Amino acid sequence: MSDVARVAGVSTATVSRVVNGHYGVSASTVAHVRATIEELGYESSLVATSLRRSRTNVLGLVAHSFESYTAEVLKGVMKALKGSGYDLIIYVNSDVYGTDADGWEQRHLNRLSGTLTDGCILVTPWSTVHSSTPVVAIDPVKDSTIPSVTADNLTGATAAVGHLIGLGHRRIGFIAGRSSLQAASSREEGYHRALARAGIAVDPGLVRRGDFQPDTAVPLARALLDSPDRPTAIFAASDGMALKVLDVARELGLSVPDDLSIVGFDNVPESALAQPALTTVDQSMYQLGYEAARLLTALVTGAPEGAHQVLLPVKLVVRGSTAPPGTTHL
Repeated sequence: MSDVARVAGVSTATVSRVVNGHYGVSASTVAHVRATIEELGYESSLVATSLRRSRTNVLGLVAHSFESYTAEVLKGVMKALKGSGYDLIIYVNSDVYGTDADGWEQRHLNRLSGTLTDGCILVTPWSTVHSSTPVVAIDPVKDSTIPSVTADNLTGATAAVGHLIGLGHRRIGFIAGRSSLQAASSREEGYHRALARAGIAVDPGLVRRGDFQPDTAVPLARALLDSPDRPTAIFAASDGMALKVLDVARELGLSVPDDLSIVGFDNVPESALAQPALTTVDQSMYQLGYEAARLLTALVTGAPEGAHQVLLPVKLVVRGSTAPPGTTHL
């Protein structure tokens, strides 16, 4: 501010009034000071602004990793924030899967909340959190009470397994996601529900518990597919894990979908590019991000808002990775 005042030939108090939008400065002086600020590339400190105004006009997006899912969510967030006057900080811990992984959400929120951001979007948290500023979770933990946005995971998983049953599959393997997340619980419930509706008993030997992280599916898929009575189909609770199942099947010399049908969940861009393209459940990650940003801005500004738990519809996307068991395709 001293540099701006010196170049503009005014007092630092005048620069302060211009920057903070206070009265008592002529229009011509305001224009002159702003032009000087532009010329010097001056930007106010986020921390200083937050201390002065108790607002930063910056929102945060906190995630445990930056993969296709997060990237698609981010697209929706940016669309919702366009023209809103809010900037966005993206915070990802590069060593989240190391020894300090547990509690990453709370540590990240503690660093951002209040002094740097007015509120945060938390993508697939692993545990409950507390924050002095508004937080909206995308795919929250089970029994979470904070505002959240999630897809209709139960309906989507039921449709995915129902699709396999409709093709004639009876031995359907399932690779679950992280047990603490509501999405994982709902997708597992959908697996059970679809089998029950078809009168098929759940075989515990066909269920494996992953972590939503793609690499966790590799040994689980290999255990399922190396068994003497292997499944004819596998439903994985995320596309990342489903694509790893596809890799394992290929390594074992199994043809998809001739020898094995595979279904995922998410509809990340890579799912359409796989060989064969992956049948999956589209949960519109873009829309998850859009609705989370819309809800967060409403909470930050105190605008009237309806339900703080938003449930979005899903749809099954059938591609080349599924077919009737034992089918030979040209």
